[in-house]
Amino acid sequence: MCGRFAQYRSRDDYFAALGIASDEITHDSQPIGRYNVAPGTRVLLLNARAGSLSLDPVHWGYAPGWWQKPPLINARSETAASGRMFASLWQHGRAIVMADGWYEWQREGSHKQPWFLYHHSREPLFFAAIGNAPYDKANDQEGFVIVTAASDKGLVDIHDRWPLVLTPDAALAWLDPATTADEACDLAHKGARKADEFHWHPVSTAVGNPKNQGADLIKESAPAD
Repeated sequence: MCGRFAQYRSRDDYFAALGIASDEITHDSQPIGRYNVAPGTRVLLLNARAGSLSLDPVHWGYAPGWWQKPPLINARSETAASGRMFASLWQHGRAIVMADGWYEWQREGSHKQPWFLYHHSREPLFFAAIGNAPYDKANDQEGFVIVTAASDKGLVDIHDRWPLVLTPDAALAWLDPATTADEACDLAHKGARKADEFHWHPVSTAVGNPKNQGADLIKESAPAD
């Protein structure tokens, strides 16, 4: 799953990795600086609206009016396109979360060890997301969720699910309103990064508190006893 991630570069860095020119969307060289992004907060979400790309602060969590449980933060790529909860979002609410890595917790004995997972070359990451578009309206109940996929290879040792990380080309296609729901399903398979592109290392348990921020959170740390 994906329940915490880092989004610390500048939007210019993410846009450059996607090949988005300055005349397509407002650029900003100031680092976003979020090393511990948690559900229930607003996250900068890249989306297509009114024929152009937009970047909006959107609530991470989705709970339509009929949903009587806590807001969902993830959606399974295998079922989201056809399920009652997410089918319309898959078709009309696709977006991208720009990130630098994410955290997973692995039970080791009586405690859980947090790990930071990232691309081996430290490239920006682009998580597939779906939500209640258009994203320029304020709604803290029906925001967005991150799409997840089944882990493979060594990632299974950390967690059985991981965010659906798309290549830059696939991320832009995911955003394109002309991409059909079926084509988006195809992107989820053929446009995803492979597990062998990622590295991971243990980090401090301080990341468990979302109030903690800063670059120290992503530094390798000796596993907790």
